[in-house]
Amino acid sequence: MMIALLLLLTAYLLGSLSGSLLLGRWRGVDVRRHGSGNAGGTNALRTLGWKFALGVVLIDVGKGALAVWLTMQFAPPDVPAGVIALAWVAALLAIIGHTWPVFYGFRGGKGAATLLGALAVIWPSSLPWFLGCWLLIIGVSGYVGLATLLATFGLIVLAALAGDGVQLGFVVITALLIVYNHRDNLRRLRAGNESRFERARVLRRPFRMRS
Repeated sequence: MMIALLLLLTAYLLGSLSGSLLLGRWRGVDVRRHGSGNAGGTNALRTLGWKFALGVVLIDVGKGALAVWLTMQFAPPDVPAGVIALAWVAALLAIIGHTWPVFYGFRGGKGAATLLGALAVIWPSSLPWFLGCWLLIIGVSGYVGLATLLATFGLIVLAALAGDGVQLGFVVITALLIVYNHRDNLRRLRAGNESRFERARVLRRPFRMRS
């Protein structure tokens, strides 16, 4: 149990290493003071450009993958509920660490990139569906938050079809956490003032019909 607890603590601490805040320190910029005030990749892109945002995403994806990989590699085989269940807990804790990072005053990002990294290790077959849904929604609407939410709910459908109760349970909890982290996006969507990423709307009609 001590090893399992250390792995879970490691997952949270890895999640607390925010890509935007680590790289922002080198640039002398705290992205939480700019744009939406969020320490995630989307705000990093809008605030400091695509090169900075790419570094942020790589770190945030990597820490989710590393947290799950370490758990699956070093968890005792006789751990209660099994290694895979423990790995899902590690994934959740990495996202929680990203949302409420202990190193940055518990003000972090929304966890989508960290979830993506975790999925790459614990459930790689879900990635094409997750990314496909995300790209489709953002390509049509331009709303990053909406695309993330719908792609995450798509994971619930996949898990339900797979018939794995443990996997489904953790996916539902993960989805609820992602929804909570995007609650401000949902309020802005309802109010009609959510920021739209226009350059991402590659699937919109290329021209309007003439009247």
